[in-house]
Amino acid sequence: MLMGWIASRTGRWTRMLAGASMMVGGLARGSAPGRVMALLGLLPLMEGAFDVCVLGPLFGLPIQGEAIRRKAGRIGEDSLLPHPPLPLSDRPVLLH
Repeated sequence: MLMGWIASRTGRWTRMLAGASMMVGGLARGSAPGRVMALLGLLPLMEGAFDVCVLGPLFGLPIQGEAIRRKAGRIGEDSLLPHPPLPLSDRPVLLH
């Protein structure tokens, strides 16, 4: 399922890297079309970072990445980094 891959950890990183590449390439051109391309690159970058997929409703799926992964059977890929979350007792605490 294509949308399952797009919502997966690998798909999110791919969208973020593609968006960043569009932004860098567009700004490097230094022209009006380049600035438009850089602006359009924000969409996949932000989608991957905030775990949303605007193409989901086109396929009859929700917009939230977590819900898409649940429907695709990809449970446990919520984090962008492949590590288990720290237990609350091990998390660092900022002291004043």
